[in-house]
Amino acid sequence: MIQEYRNFIGGEWAAPTTGDWAEVRNPADTDDVLGSVPASGLADVQAAIAAARAAFPAWAGLTAPERGRVLHRAANLLETQADTWAAALSREEGKTRLEAQREVVRSVELLRYFAGEAWRVGGDLLPADTPLTLLYSARVPLGVCAIITPWNFPLSIPVWKIAPALVVGNTVVFKPASATPIMAIMLARLLHEAGLPAGVLNLVAGAGGALGDALVTDPGIDAVSFTGSYSVGHALYQKTAPRMTRTHLEMGGKNPVIVAADADIQKAVQIVSAGAFGLTGQACTATSRVIVEQPIAREFAERLSAAALAWKVGPGLTDGVQMGPAVSKGQRQTDLEYIEVARGEGATVLAGGSAPADGSYARGYFVQPTVLGNVKPDMRIAQEEVFGPVVGLIEAADLDEAFAIANHTTYGLTAGIVTTDLRRALRFAERAEAGMIKVNQGTVGASIQAPFGGFKNSGSGMFREMGKGAVEFFTKIKTVYIDGQ
Repeated sequence: MIQEYRNFIGGEWAAPTTGDWAEVRNPADTDDVLGSVPASGLADVQAAIAAARAAFPAWAGLTAPERGRVLHRAANLLETQADTWAAALSREEGKTRLEAQREVVRSVELLRYFAGEAWRVGGDLLPADTPLTLLYSARVPLGVCAIITPWNFPLSIPVWKIAPALVVGNTVVFKPASATPIMAIMLARLLHEAGLPAGVLNLVAGAGGALGDALVTDPGIDAVSFTGSYSVGHALYQKTAPRMTRTHLEMGGKNPVIVAADADIQKAVQIVSAGAFGLTGQACTATSRVIVEQPIAREFAERLSAAALAWKVGPGLTDGVQMGPAVSKGQRQTDLEYIEVARGEGATVLAGGSAPADGSYARGYFVQPTVLGNVKPDMRIAQEEVFGPVVGLIEAADLDEAFAIANHTTYGLTAGIVTTDLRRALRFAERAEAGMIKVNQGTVGASIQAPFGGFKNSGSGMFREMGKGAVEFFTKIKTVYIDGQ
């Protein structure tokens, strides 16, 4: 019997008012039905917002350490169930067991980090300019926050948004990606079991278009935090602007790695292949452009192509597999279409380039790790986000040209360089137009205590996620003057 999942509204598990449901299937084996989830409607969104508004005064009225204890208990519960969560994550999103395990561990760390923030969030005691006056500032919650998350990190991205929102006193209406809603429902259950009061977190599952519009335009929403594509994020921003709703957007990337002529080539190959093919390339921080200085361009291309051909692709829970499937049939089609676009523009497929479909691949959405040569900076494949295991190689005459090519994009999330010369690394860090710079590291990955976000079309630019930036987004500052006379 197929398991039925429900929305979580006001502390209760509720069937959708539409009466409609959608199946969720394993992208590595589409015969594996994971469950049915709500295809919700406007009434469900409105009920969730009402529940969040009703719960806000009591939740905000608790001390921050009281709120933090809920997150700490949730972290402990998740840690004891890590293997079960990792297996469920792999089945729903498709990533390998190791990638799923890492995401679960990261989520535990995020819950603990933001639980600790409960003891640090505060304002400033300021010198007053009048006698016998106490002057101070305090950070206070915004109210009801809409959280809209993507499918590629169905556990950790919701955690790094929801945890800081909750710990500073907000209540939440959570709309997860329709491709991976089960992990989100499991997260709501986890927080409920950890003692989160009814109505503080509400989850509504369903298609993004109608639900997202209803959510971000409702006057009961005080802030919106979104991660997804640039096109969707840009359209969302137009909808929140009329009410000047506080809005945070994390969007796409077209992340470069420069391989300098002095680089250790084998290390560069390892860094690039992990960044391009790990997580099936389905990360906004994935490596999608490699800019190689000409003296080593041919050797690097040969070694990276050999590495791509050696990557083991298959179902994520199979031992030894390094790369799972695309998350959906549509995403696989997008990957393959971009490969054909690149061919049409004059790029050469050096490795991969197709979708394996026989044997264990027959029921999944698999794509080969793909290396494209002869890519030019203005090609679509060098400018548009693919979100798949496809990387383009671009030659540069020298490092200055490589810097210019790296910055020649509308995105600016992460950028990396592989070099043994510290001066070159520092020059790149100064000149790169990206929010996160990696030297001799892969573009994928970020520390939870550090600001996460990008420049240009990679984000709205005003706020950052993780670290102190998350607290800054989910709070507003109140200044208090107390005259002692």
